[in-house]
Amino acid sequence: MQNIRTFLLDLDGTFYLGNQIFPWSLDFVETVRAQNKNFIFVTNNSSRHGRYYVDKIRKMGVDITDDQVFTSGEATIYHLRKYNYPKKLFLMGTPDLEEEFQAAGFELTAEEAELVVLGFDMTLTYDKLRTACDLIRKGIPFIATHPDINCPTPTGPIPDAGAMIALIKASTGVEPKVIGKPYPEMVEALRAKYGLEDPETVAMVGDRLYTDIAMGKAAGIKSILVLSGETQLADLERSPIKPDFVVENLGTIAQRIRG
Repeated sequence: MQNIRTFLLDLDGTFYLGNQIFPWSLDFVETVRAQNKNFIFVTNNSSRHGRYYVDKIRKMGVDITDDQVFTSGEATIYHLRKYNYPKKLFLMGTPDLEEEFQAAGFELTAEEAELVVLGFDMTLTYDKLRTACDLIRKGIPFIATHPDINCPTPTGPIPDAGAMIALIKASTGVEPKVIGKPYPEMVEALRAKYGLEDPETVAMVGDRLYTDIAMGKAAGIKSILVLSGETQLADLERSPIKPDFVVENLGTIAQRIRG
């Protein structure tokens, strides 16, 4: 673990829960910086733009740069632009995600849509679902920012994009192309932005086996499971996805880095 130079960190359940930073997260940040290592926050949550998370983390007492947060929404925009997807799309997303796509040059429309994009839409309505399903049945390509079924909150999990994917699939029979963790499109976008070339010096740290740890495996980088969020040891025993390291929390990683 001491050979790792860049830590890709999940947010909810790993660095904080809701609006409360874990007490050991500050020790992790101080230790990583003292060792001249780097960390980048990588989240599947596309309901907010990167600036929101930067501000949120700063308010928790951690000063980070604007480019230290990477979301599945940003990865989706990168993918659509690189592979020349249509610019006119029907977006199921929050106002934050709409702002991101419009700033990237996409036109948000239902009538002329040539693509359907689903994010973690906390403003979801029946009309949006109906429109999306109508378009998808016509053969319009379907993209989703990430596959998370639930989003953790201090009061318990709430339905995330994966649950919305399941609803749309039940109605249309169509599965989307998914961009976020654990899929290679997320890794490709990360490598393009941050120049992460040496897999031996990069680790993905998170609390979810099927997104965080699976992405680490798919990318050929180290994977570190923290038990501060969704996954518990009993889940790990039943899962075919096995991390390289299992630790209690980020504080444990800080201890191991210090030796």
